[in-house]
Amino acid sequence: MPSKRIYYGGQAVMEGVMIRGPHTMAIACRRPDGGIAVKTETLGGVYTGPLRRIPFLRGVIVLWETLALGMRALMWSSAVAMGEEESDPGGAPLWVVAIASLVIVGGIFFAGPLLLADLLHGLLGDDTLVLIVEGIIRLAIIVAYVGLIGLLPDVRRVYEYHGAEHKSIHALEQGDPLAPDAVQRHPTAHVRCGTSFLLTVVVVSVVVFAAVGTPDLWLRIASRVVLIPVIAAISYELIRLGGRFENNPVTRILMWPNLALQAITTKPPDDEQVEVALRALQEVLRTEETAGQTASAGDLASAEAPPLD
Repeated sequence: MPSKRIYYGGQAVMEGVMIRGPHTMAIACRRPDGGIAVKTETLGGVYTGPLRRIPFLRGVIVLWETLALGMRALMWSSAVAMGEEESDPGGAPLWVVAIASLVIVGGIFFAGPLLLADLLHGLLGDDTLVLIVEGIIRLAIIVAYVGLIGLLPDVRRVYEYHGAEHKSIHALEQGDPLAPDAVQRHPTAHVRCGTSFLLTVVVVSVVVFAAVGTPDLWLRIASRVVLIPVIAAISYELIRLGGRFENNPVTRILMWPNLALQAITTKPPDDEQVEVALRALQEVLRTEETAGQTASAGDLASAEAPPLD
């Protein structure tokens, strides 16, 4: 059986990085005293099951796991910052936060631009043009949001850890030594980044909502929320395709806007931040190897649905 590429991804958290492998995840965070706190977790259920290999359905699963695991990692990193790393964020409060986040995203980033564009319908006249304007408004809101919060010092440090995470993943995928001096030579942008996913969502949403047409306003508002999983599924497959052929010149041209947008959400990290990212990555590699997971056929199959980076 030919070997298949195993993908690793993750996200930045408060003073740290979360890395997710085929069956495990690890979070590394800088403690207030300068040390590094590490938490590992073996994943199961929908995070590693056969559903993650089904095209389009896997995109919805990856979206949920990015939200759920990311929220859990963020809450734990907050606990580390407060000196309470032994706490276990999870359970009902985590589900409430995750669902509330989806509702807020649906309202602000999907229904909101529709209402603004609808106000311009009389001026623009053409339905297709209104849809394009809706997409532009949606993109403008996203760019403005991630750009403005990046002005906050704490968020900027998260963006620096985001850059450290990307550099570390690049080094792993290129077979370079997992050491700060080697990792720092890599770019902060990565084709599988969640920021790239957001831009792809904006483009795909224009096409999907065009297929919906222009029914009554309340139906269009409902469609903007209900169709989020469909848009996420299509967008994920496009991001995955781009990742598979990232060295193709045509793919690089098509993906350039996605990579350019990451200039907002990734910043150059220092060596200490890279050290934290590498600690999370090395911990995932160790736990995957210890469990014998990276060599089994089942794990290779699960790696066919890579996480967002």
